[in-house]
Parts: sequence; C-alpha cells; structure tokens
Amino acid sequence: MLSHTLKYAYYPGCVAQGACRELHQSTIALTKALGIELIELKKAACCGSGTFKEDSQLLEDTVNARNIALAEQLNLPLLTHCSTCQGVIGHVDEHLKGCQKTNPAYVEQVNNLLQKEGCLPYRGTAEVKHILYALIKDYGLEEIQQRVTHKLTGLKCAAFYGCYLLRAQKSMPYEDPFQPEGMENVFRALGATPIYYRGRTQCCGWPLSSYATTQSFKMAGMHIQEALAAGADCMITPCPLCHLNLDSRQPEVEKVIGHKLGLPVLHLPQLIALALGISPKELGLERHIVSTKPVLEKLGILVSR
Repeated sequence: MLSHTLKYAYYPGCVAQGACRELHQSTIALTKALGIELIELKKAACCGSGTFKEDSQLLEDTVNARNIALAEQLNLPLLTHCSTCQGVIGHVDEHLKGCQKTNPAYVEQVNNLLQKEGCLPYRGTAEVKHILYALIKDYGLEEIQQRVTHKLTGLKCAAFYGCYLLRAQKSMPYEDPFQPEGMENVFRALGATPIYYRGRTQCCGWPLSSYATTQSFKMAGMHIQEALAAGADCMITPCPLCHLNLDSRQPEVEKVIGHKLGLPVLHLPQLIALALGISPKELGLERHIVSTKPVLEKLGILVSR
C-alpha cells in the first residue's frame, strides 16, 4: 500500500466537461477508488489545443503559464487526462523553464501580462503530468494490480497514443516516444492483452477535421481498420479529442471509407476503472457512439440477451 496520499491539481480541460463528459466522470470515479485526491483548477482556462500559437506564441505561453501558476499556488503537480492538454501545457512549461535560464526577459514579459490581469506569476516549480504517467510512475502498476477485482482476461486492447502525448515536448522522460509501452503495460497489469498495430502512435486526424474532413476521416478509418485486423476488441485512448474522431465520428468515418467498423473506443480511466469493479453506468459507458456492450459482454459484466 502507498505510504501517503497522492494529490494533484486537476486540469480537466474543455472536452472532458463537454462532448466527452464521461472522461471527467470516469477520472473522478477512478481516482476516488484509488484514494488519489484531486483539487480541480476551476479557474483554469482552455489550453488552446495548439491553436493560440498560430496567432501568437506569447498568447499561448501566457494563457498556459497562468494555468500552471494555479497549480503552483497549491504546490502540486498539474494533472491532465487529455493528450492535447498535456502536449500544449507541457510544452509551454518546458519552454518557459528553458527561458528562465536562457531568456529571463521573456518570462518577465509573460509574468507582466499575468500581473496586469491580477494573476499570480509563473515560477516554474510545478510538474505537468498526464494521468497515464501519474498512475505508472507515482502510483505504480503493482499497486494498481493489487486493486484489480475484475481481471480483464481475454480482452484484446489496442492503445491509441496519438501524437501530442508523445512528441509535443522535446523531452519525454517516461518512455520512448516512438516505441511506447506505457499503456500496454497498464493493460497487462489489468489482465488484458495488448494489441500492436502501425498507427498506434500516429495522429488520429482530429487537427485536420475542420478543414480537410475527408482526409481526417480516412486517417481515423485506417487506424481503426488496422487495429481490427490485428484482432483488437477495443481501442483505448488517453485523449478526448482522439476519442471524438475515433468514436463519436466513427459512423461518418465508415461512410467515407466505405467499410463497417464498429470498434468500441474507451477512455483510459474507463478501462482501468472497469478492472477495479466500478460499474459501467458510473463510468458513462452508455454515452459512447459505438456501443461498448461487446466489451462488457466479453468481460462478463454485461450478459447478452
């Protein structure tokens, strides 16, 4: 058992409280079951999902320096559960920490803008960490394994890391950004079988979806088809934007590629929580566009009629 309670400044982001409310719901359920304390940063702003810098790098840095400063005020790590949020905020944190050494005038410029809005300054004292790596590095896979009450034996899980989680920051201290094993190791700890396929570390196509919809859906369809061909029962993602393109838009993807897919796509906290015995309803699994019933039936959680 852990000798102390883990505590984080929780940055839920926008999508997990809107189109993917089940992600916020399942994150709260999972952390509560594991005894992890979350203090939600209710005054935090949208990270911009990488769009702010198209207009101004200073804008992106200042908005997210404020988000980080909110966690610093609590003297806690900033916890994300969205790869895009992690990539953007983590990159800003990495950039500003570098500037503290090489270009302190830039950090001062950012803090002056924060001060004008009555915000606390960025100090560079907090760590920005995705829940995947908080669970692996801080909580521990052995500890999670001990808490499993419903082993996911026989379930074949295809990880979809996407791009932001792995390659938005210059330094990836937790694993190889091109050959990651973090999610697969989580699957093994839960009793599930990892499925490997080519597209698991590639872009889901979401960033293209607003101006090149067909190309975006073709990308998503290719990844889903590859996972199905490799024998996957489901796809697991650590990013709600990936989830939107892979699950919510899967019926539209099917029309574009001309093939039926029907692959359930789960959020990472949902999968872990199922292994801890948390009910599908508490995890919002009924909210998915592609039915999760085949996954629940395979696990014996839902009996087919």
